[in-house]
Parts: sequence; structure tokens; C-alpha cells
Amino acid sequence: MCNYPRGHVEDTEDDYDIDDLADDMGDMNHEREMMLTDSEDGEYRQSNDKILDTSAVEATKGKDIQGIPWERFAITREKYRQTRIEQYKNYENIPTSGEAAAKECRQTEKGGMYYEFRQNTKSVKSTILHFQRLFTDTEDDYDIDDLADDMGDMNHEREMMLTDSEDGEYRQSNDKILDTSAVEATKGKDIQGIPWERFAITREKYRQTRIEQYKNYENIPTSGEAAAKECRQTEKGGMYYEFRQNTKSVKSTILHFQLRNLVWATSKHDVYLLSHYSVRHWSALTGVDTEVINVEGHVIPREKHLGSLLEGVYQTQVSTLAVKDNFLVAGGFQGELICKHLDREGISFCCRTTFDDNAITNAVDIFDTSSGAVHFMVSSNDSSVRDYDMETFQLYKHFQFDWPVNHTSVSPDGKLVVVVGDNLDALLIDANSGKTLHSMRGHHDYSFTSAWSPDGRTFATGNQDKTCRIWDARNLSEAVHVLKGNLGAIRSTRFTSDGRFLSMAEAADFVHIFDVQSDYNKRQELDFFGEISGMSFSPDTDVLYVGVWDRTYASLLQFSRLYNN
Repeated sequence: MCNYPRGHVEDTEDDYDIDDLADDMGDMNHEREMMLTDSEDGEYRQSNDKILDTSAVEATKGKDIQGIPWERFAITREKYRQTRIEQYKNYENIPTSGEAAAKECRQTEKGGMYYEFRQNTKSVKSTILHFQRLFTDTEDDYDIDDLADDMGDMNHEREMMLTDSEDGEYRQSNDKILDTSAVEATKGKDIQGIPWERFAITREKYRQTRIEQYKNYENIPTSGEAAAKECRQTEKGGMYYEFRQNTKSVKSTILHFQLRNLVWATSKHDVYLLSHYSVRHWSALTGVDTEVINVEGHVIPREKHLGSLLEGVYQTQVSTLAVKDNFLVAGGFQGELICKHLDREGISFCCRTTFDDNAITNAVDIFDTSSGAVHFMVSSNDSSVRDYDMETFQLYKHFQFDWPVNHTSVSPDGKLVVVVGDNLDALLIDANSGKTLHSMRGHHDYSFTSAWSPDGRTFATGNQDKTCRIWDARNLSEAVHVLKGNLGAIRSTRFTSDGRFLSMAEAADFVHIFDVQSDYNKRQELDFFGEISGMSFSPDTDVLYVGVWDRTYASLLQFSRLYNN
């Protein structure tokens, strides 16, 4: 996985916010349509103030006369020009005056060359105070610099437009967006509370555009295209979980764009999640949000265990989380592990798994061993898998691999482990010896999630090639099924405890619920907008929780199981 130095961990795959429906408008109503890759975005921002003047000689050699680096965007100048002409909304005191006047215009021959470009001087900045050239309120305060600003980070277009008066009103009301209930949703309210009626684009049109223009992060170029050819068609339209509640006060955040296991349900009413520097518990029964661990400052363990850092850890940037029954483990960017028994006061154990430069804790899996003991397995960017005893917190096993390990899943009987990471192949290993039993080939990129079915034979792997592959441990020559996402990498996979459903979360916007009994032929699609920080079925399968991260519409979505389907 991508390793970020400390202080640069908030480069998420998509820091795209629905609030940018308003922000993306300089003022009046112009779309932003540019996209940068993650690395290009940071580089571009740092170099904005260093863009040099353009001379006639440079222009004849192909340099843009304004110095706009079109080669660094995922859209051509011609395409952007076409879109801007189509979507620019001219200010008129007399409605449709432009349409009326257009009928009277004569055709002219374009292509004359009377003045040639000589120089563009960046140091001279001519400003506007009134959009009709008088005082304030510019018609289009759109800057080419917004080619980068319009992106949150990774590479998603902003496509919304508000009128000037609507923009101000919208900004003032952002913090007042209320929760959405099932009753309100049945009456037509957007489940996230997004006021589509106030935008100059419909939800359907925006969804279509976002699917077309979203640029998935890939370590292996064109991996998604290659994998798409292998995917099976599935029947969309199943209804297994219905919308119940969207809770705006619960904001589940993300610190690394590839790590999305930050939401865990321990019952139908109890959810644990990460919100910035705080690990929190939310009760669906009481509606109360409680802090469990604050990692912004100094975290010191109360209990004494061999290997525990008695001095504690400082300012831990939580990269992953796991909660099961009364156990909670948080992993950090510097190899930190913070362990807590939820029925005890304080922190039970703190340590650093490694002091390697690639120390990120990518995933934690809490499981029951074949002997009945509770352990947790840690997947790390230092190419290691570590098995700890949950009661004593002692390192029980340590397996080393040839590539960073992004996720592991232990089989229900505790005897087998699926290992995925920065490699095209997934591994099935012996949980006791670490010996590789089989290498599963088929994915075209790196995998970041895996999950075992309760049947103990079937497991799933999710990959940046935008597929989830279903494997049968009895015959691992090839995947049994190849399931396709809509938008981006498959970042999280979970089976229900009864094995009836598999949920598959993309990096943003979509969670797919497959009916296992239909041999994965039927699925339900949960469609919303925002980064997915994690998802979790309740142990009794009654509820599915989905964490959504967005500056304005961050929330916790709750869906209830329908037992008559």
C-alpha cells in the first residue's frame, strides 16, 4: 500500500465532499471539471505560485499561453472548453435574451490571424470588483487554479451549480442539515439530506457523470479494464436491507485512502468508529455518541503486560480498527497498537509492532483460535503478519512475506488465513505454521480486503481492479465468481454471520449486497455520495451500518434487514 510520512496522511483517495456542490462554483454557476492524480495534486498545489510567464517562442513550441499544464489533468483542453461552453450560465436581466438574440446573428468565417500572441505576464494581475464592472459580486470568480482546488485530492470532478443567492443561503445552512428517517425517505427526501432541488443538475445526471468521470486509483495501470472482461453479469434490484436512518452527528473519518475498516457493529444498537483523533461508540438505541479513546494526545496503558509501552504513545494517527465482543484494537501509522477491553477502565496495552519506516498498521482481525482462545492478527506494511493473544497481549506468531500485507482473514475454525497485499496473488496459509498452502491468481492489482464465509469453505478478496473474487478453498485453481463494482476499488468485504449475504464496499458511493443463496446472481445496490470509511453487519445480521466521510454530509447510514425477501 502507499506509505505516507507522518504529517501527510490525510491524502485520501477521494477527499471529495458534497459541500463542493456550492464550493465548486466560484460564484455564479460554473462547473469545475478537472482531475489530478494524488501525487500530481500535491505537486501542482506546491508549484502554483511558481508558474512562469509564457513567451511567444514557448507558445510556438506547444506551451499553453496561460501556462496551464493540461498534460497533468485527466481531461483535454478541447474537452474542457466544450464542457465549459455548454454549461456556462450567462447572467441576464432579461430572461432568455441570449436565445432571442442568437436567432439574429450572422455566420462569420473563423480563422483570421491579425494579432499574434506575444507574452503572458503572470506577475500582473488585473482584478474585477463587480461582475458588471461596478462593485462586488463577480459573475465568475473562477480561477484556473481551481483546476487543482476543485478536486479534494484524488481525481473526482465537481459538477454542481447554484445561483448566487442560493450559494450564500446554502453555505449558511450546511451545519443545520438534519438526520433523515425512513419515513422522510419514503416521502422523497434524499437519504443524505442533499437538497437536489436547489442544484442545476439532477441526482440522476450527477450520478451518471460521476460514474463516467471517476478515476479509480490503481497501482497497476489499466487493471480495472483488464478485470472488467472477466466479470459476470449479476441481477440488480434485490431488496434485502432497507434504509432506516441517516445520523449526521456521527462522523466517521478516514486517514488513509486505501484503508477503510473503520466501522464496527458489536450489536444492532452499538457501533464503534473513528472520528478524527477519537475512537467513539454510538448507541442507536439512545442516540448517544461517547468517546472511547482519545488518541490526539498521550495514551498510557493502565494495565501492566510484558512488552507494553508503559510510557504510552503520542498523537496516534489511527489507520485501522477492529472491534469484536468486548475487545477493541486500534492500529496506527507508526506501527502503534492500542488495545482495550471495553468492559474495563482505561487502556489495556500499547506497543509498537515495528520501528521500520514502512510501519503502517493496515488491518486487524480479532478471531477465535482452534483452541478457543481469543487472538488478534495484525497486517502491516513492513511485510509482516503478527498474531497476538488478546488476554496476555503477547506475540504468539510472526510471519514474514515478500510484500506489504494489507489484510488478513482467519477462517472460522481458526486453521487457515487468507493473506492479501501489494501483490497480484492472494495467499492461503496455515494459521499455525505460516506455510503457504496455495497461491490464488486472478486479480490484476493489489488487494486490500478479504473475508471468510461462515461455511468455512468460501472466502472473498477485494481488489483495486474494481472486483471482488469469490474462492472455494476446495478448489483454488480459479475464482468461483468475479463480481464487479461501479466506480472504484473494492475496499471492504463482509459476510453476514448466517452466510446469507456478502457486502462489498467500493472506495466511494456504492455498497453492493449479494444474495449468496442465489449463487451471487442477485444483488442490492446501496447508492449514496461520499467516501466509505467502513461498513459492518450487526452480529445478528439485523442491521448494516455504513460510515460516510464528507465535510458536509459525513454521517452514519443505517439499514435494516428485510426477512420476507
